[in-house]
Amino acid sequence: MRTVQRRRAAALNNAIGEMKMEKLIQELKTKIIETLSLLDMTPEDMDTDAQLVGGRTGLDSIDVLELVMMIEKDYGVKIDNKELGMKVFASVRALALYIHENRTDAAR
Repeated sequence: MRTVQRRRAAALNNAIGEMKMEKLIQELKTKIIETLSLLDMTPEDMDTDAQLVGGRTGLDSIDVLELVMMIEKDYGVKIDNKELGMKVFASVRALALYIHENRTDAAR
């Protein structure tokens, strides 16, 4: 009986985690558009798994710098080197995952 309860609790936790991640992804899409003034783009236009820098969004190093500052301010997460930045800005999903795993308790 306890095993069934544990499985149900784990499934519920996974579902909650997935909902939080989807919410964060949608929030990030909106913030990226607002931060970079991408007036001709909507969150629905952004492919969650598509290349973020140099991809369809056309983000460049100046755009990334603006996003790094927004992420630090809004989520309490630092991206402090180019190698990490390349990994984190691979896609919106990669960015959301990094923020989810590294945000400070105060920014949650």
